[in-house]
Amino acid sequence: MKKQSRFAAGALVLVGVVGYLAVTGMKDSMMYYYTPDELAAKVTADPSARELGAKVGGRVVPGTVQFDARTLDLRFNVVDIASGRTSFPVHYNGPLPDTFEEGRDVVVEGKMNAAGTFEATTVLTKCGSRYEAVEEDFKA
Repeated sequence: MKKQSRFAAGALVLVGVVGYLAVTGMKDSMMYYYTPDELAAKVTADPSARELGAKVGGRVVPGTVQFDARTLDLRFNVVDIASGRTSFPVHYNGPLPDTFEEGRDVVVEGKMNAAGTFEATTVLTKCGSRYEAVEEDFKA
């Protein structure tokens, strides 16, 4: 076998390995989250889906937040952002995220219990602000 053929074969194997690692790495890092509508439909279609963990993205319903700073017990309702139809209570025990507030978009990770409450192990808040240029009136 010629030197060039061995080099080409080795390069091809190396590119294949790097490509495989890149694809599997992206699959592991990409986490899809359900909307409340999607999660409700999934649990209705297959009640055993409650046993599986899920990430759910929604909006905190104003007026539903209850937080006990002493016990770090947080309870609130989350609603589907797009439709506004499906809503369910969320229970989380842990430190309150810095940007958590009523009306803010959140992603919660956990499981839906039999009573219909989402028992969250993680609560993440989405940044509600958009970075837009401020129009300034320049006078020359």
